[in-house]
Amino acid sequence: TMDTAVNVPSASEALYRLVVMTLTLGPCVRSTPVPTDGPTCAASETARYKLTFSGKWTQAAFPKQYPFYRPPAQWSTLIGVTHSSDYHMWQRDGFASNGVREFAEKGEAWTTVEEVEAAGERIQSVYGLLSAPAVGGGTGQTNTEFEVFARHSYLSFMVRLVPSPDWFVGVESVDLCDVDRWKDNVTLELFPYDAGTDSGFTFSSPNFQTIPQDKITQITSSFPNHPASSFYYPRLKHLPPIAKVMLTRMNKTNQIFSLPVEPTQSNQLPTGNEIEDTLLPTRLKYTPLDCEVSVWSPWGLCKSKCGDSGVQHRTRYVVMHSANNGLACPLLEEERKCLPDNCL
Repeated sequence: TMDTAVNVPSASEALYRLVVMTLTLGPCVRSTPVPTDGPTCAASETARYKLTFSGKWTQAAFPKQYPFYRPPAQWSTLIGVTHSSDYHMWQRDGFASNGVREFAEKGEAWTTVEEVEAAGERIQSVYGLLSAPAVGGGTGQTNTEFEVFARHSYLSFMVRLVPSPDWFVGVESVDLCDVDRWKDNVTLELFPYDAGTDSGFTFSSPNFQTIPQDKITQITSSFPNHPASSFYYPRLKHLPPIAKVMLTRMNKTNQIFSLPVEPTQSNQLPTGNEIEDTLLPTRLKYTPLDCEVSVWSPWGLCKSKCGDSGVQHRTRYVVMHSANNGLACPLLEEERKCLPDNCL
């Protein structure tokens, strides 16, 4: 999906205001809790958390086709839900709802808000909506606060990559309750997902609807297995995290608990930036980008005098230059001996 730098901030601001308005005026979103089939949380009272989202989308970590303009790399407004175990905003290996599709492709949350409100009225599994302002660059932070309680102890949210066809990061059904107590600190490293509704391979791909719709899948260094993919780094075992979220419980006076941060968790694939080459260091600060070249051209004409052997050439060109100590480009021209045709 093509984006414009002018529309992104205004759309994000409008979305943020919409969610804030829904939180203030939409009592149907905060529904009466009902029993669920999932594990029971026995924590007393409600808990208030501060959510801090940090973008880690840099050219050093993701050098391939890194977007610098029209628009540059940035993050949409964050939209999320607190809910019970029987509700799912989105699911890995599940199909995106219309609301998730519109948010992943365009950053529009109107349908998602309607879906959340409907779930709150129908199955009373949603406690509240939450939102945080957009981040105007690949790096940077945004934050918000939210409440959970025993019957609705789960958090899900999404943030769209801008620009992208239908890619996003987020968490799905993170339980903030630990049996009879609230977790004080949770840190999650985030990786990109494909909503399965647009078939574009690159950040700035034009609209190309996926028919039939695919399931939501995690994007990795080798999936999609296509050299054109913006996240295709075949020498990496795993992509580095593209974002991070920190969830910190606050006390009754809205002060953050000053307890030791729990070890970093991840509900995704392992996070090391290991290279599939024993001659290279196993952990790198920068993601290496190898040179990519085209296929060879046909062999040219055989140039020579009659009776003598000649020489012919073929060439190829650089598709993408190497970066961050990636493999250098191979030779771009070859020659071989030949015998001239139709010599008189």
